[in-house]
Formats: sequence, C-alpha cells, structure tokens
Amino acid sequence: MSATRATTALDRAGIAYRTHRYAMAEAPAETYGQAVAAAIGFEADRVFKTLIAEVDGNAVVALVPVSRTLSLKALAAMRDGKRAAMADPAGAERLTGYVTGGISPFGQRARLPVVLDDTALAWETICVSGGQRGLQLEVAPGDLAAHLGAFVAPISV
Repeated sequence: MSATRATTALDRAGIAYRTHRYAMAEAPAETYGQAVAAAIGFEADRVFKTLIAEVDGNAVVALVPVSRTLSLKALAAMRDGKRAAMADPAGAERLTGYVTGGISPFGQRARLPVVLDDTALAWETICVSGGQRGLQLEVAPGDLAAHLGAFVAPISV
C-alpha cells in the first residue's frame, strides 16, 4: 500500500487503523457514500463522510455517517455561530489538499476545527476517507476525536 498524508499522520501519531481498499464505478453524489459502504462491507451508519463547511465564514470539518445528512443549523449552533453553509468543492480542496471524494480528516493541509457526529460513539470503529478515492481507514472514534481535537455533537439528521 502506498502511504497517503492521512496514513502518514496516523502512523506518526501511533494510532491503530486498518485500511479498506475498494474499486467502484462512479456513483451519483447523493449515493456515493452508501456505495462506498457497500463496497467495503460496512453498515452505512459506520462509514463517515468528511465535509468541509463554513460557520460564519470560518472553515470547519464535519464528520457524519454517509447514511445521514449534515444539519447546518446544528453545526452552526455547536460552533456558536449564526449561519453555516457547505464550502465549495474547489475551496475544500484548497484548504485540505485533498480531492473531493477523497478528503480525509487526517493529514489536511490546514488544521481546521473538527466536529464529529455523536453517532460515531455507538461503534467500536468507524471508517473515514484515507486521503484518496478508493481508500477508507477504520479507526476508533475516540482515537480520531482525541488526535484531531474534535468536538463530538449531534450534527446529523
């Protein structure tokens, strides 16, 4: 396996993880995450998408299950903001250094605040992008939250 910035960050931090590689044809954006979950044999509630949003103009990483939708209202409230919106894909790529569809919460170009949906705590491990399309990383949600300094809150519907 070739290393990504995400796997390198986890290796340096001494965080245990498992890799899950997959190949799949392009899926519509609204079902892409569910297709990834099926491709690696995980429940969709256990595979988390990495979304880049802005709360009152400040970038934030939101991690929510692919089976759910980010609540922008809940995200704004959690960050003590008035308004949240999704970042445009080009802006998300510039901030993180990753391509859309392969944005990992680990090893991003800029250190952004992270909010992890509280449903992650129901699982011993969850999967997040490994920093490239076709790679998921399975990690303990507590390790993820501790390493990234993530806030854990109910931000999905």
